[in-house]
Amino acid sequence: MITLTKEDGPADLGGVTHLSIGASWDPTVGSSGGLLGKLKRKVGTDLDLIAIAMQGADPVRLAGLDSLDPMGNGSLLHSGDNQTGHGEGDDETVTVEFARVPGNVTSIVFVAAAYKKGSSFQSARNISFKVYDGTGGSTQQVADIWPSLLGSDNGCAVAKAVRDGAGWKLHVINETGKIKPGDEQALMRFAVAK
Repeated sequence: MITLTKEDGPADLGGVTHLSIGASWDPTVGSSGGLLGKLKRKVGTDLDLIAIAMQGADPVRLAGLDSLDPMGNGSLLHSGDNQTGHGEGDDETVTVEFARVPGNVTSIVFVAAAYKKGSSFQSARNISFKVYDGTGGSTQQVADIWPSLLGSDNGCAVAKAVRDGAGWKLHVINETGKIKPGDEQALMRFAVAK
């Protein structure tokens, strides 16, 4: 398994027809022990994986939060909202079927955010992003992207799939920043800046 970094440059997705990005995390109690710690672990941590389809510099569709199939044709699908981080494997996944992505979409930005009030990256641990190739019907993990866990930011621009002629390339961004919780416009402005 390889770990993709920003320094690696863009990964050519030639021959990849279906790409998935999966986010996983574990809830943590932080420094809380006893009954309060058990309660926090049971409630979990709500992080969100969001994909924003761009037309040039303009966001035009958002997959995640309440929108699971924003294009209406299955080209950009979100697995649904995991509000706790409990369970094995990926907690949230976005899948792109490149052949069905409308021609006016020039890129897709993948963002992870502690988007809802009261959520934070500090209340989660083992945050990771996995890249899957689903070409040919069988999905296999091909890479990891490990974000920096330092700082108090609540947003991470993970990666960006960019149209390149007839194909696509995947750029690792891995940059954090502040997003106003619950503000969809702020979320889109954050993605545009990446």
